[in-house]
Amino acid sequence: MVEKFDPLVVLASIHKERCTALYGVPTMFIAELNHPMFPMFDLTSLRTGIMAGSLCPVELMRQVEEKMYMKVTSVYGLTEISPGMTHSRIDDPAEARHNTVGRDFEFTEVRVIDPETGEECPVGVQGEMCNRGYNNMKGYYNNPAATAEVIDKDGFLHSGDLGVKDENGYYRITGRIKDMIIRGGENVYPREIEEYLYHLEDVKDVQVAAVPSKKYGEEVGVFIILHEGVTMTEDVVKDFCRGKIARHKIPKYVFFVDTFPMTGSGKIQKFKLKDLSLKLLAEQGITPV
Repeated sequence: MVEKFDPLVVLASIHKERCTALYGVPTMFIAELNHPMFPMFDLTSLRTGIMAGSLCPVELMRQVEEKMYMKVTSVYGLTEISPGMTHSRIDDPAEARHNTVGRDFEFTEVRVIDPETGEECPVGVQGEMCNRGYNNMKGYYNNPAATAEVIDKDGFLHSGDLGVKDENGYYRITGRIKDMIIRGGENVYPREIEEYLYHLEDVKDVQVAAVPSKKYGEEVGVFIILHEGVTMTEDVVKDFCRGKIARHKIPKYVFFVDTFPMTGSGKIQKFKLKDLSLKLLAEQGITPV
């Protein structure tokens, strides 16, 4: 990938070099699909690729397969577990490739562990994704205290991500423990709302994060990037949700933005969205309640 990602450069490279595989984070694929020159390039040489680096929206994976002629797989992991702990395979059914992050890497152990009890969760029960194996880091350099916080006494490295294992051994990532919104004692997982709002016409990208609230502790805030040349109102978003998702999950605040705060590698810095929400509300003269 080029140092400063340019979707036009990637599309042109595929067209010219007749690449057969492509790797990238979700934001990279979104940028390519929505580039005004996208239809000009022949991408039929693509056969397969990996979408990873952050949560991959199901609808986005489907669009990539349809419009970029490639079977998309996903690797799930983190820097401390390299290159990953789970991976979907090319021969997996489309439903598994789109909705899960695959199964364990060979010669590793993946467990979904209850963050409160430390016990392994049964099939279908949400817990923290943990890994033990050759791919785990030995520890943070000169920082045994930080190492002990993520690697437990049994050698499992705790990812901080929430997931579920199904009866066929596939894992589905449901969010991050730190990203979870606690609204008046009710747990709200951003991933669920994001996946739903991706189906709203004219939405290019969407992120959900907590907005501080004096009454409930936290409220649901949604940050939306629209396709170029379209407009949308807050009411349209909320009406799209009413009757379809639980009332406490319907966004209290809707923000239309041009970009999300990103890392140099193209990952969204969700923790910065809380501060952004307060800034945007202040500009509108709104005080969170």
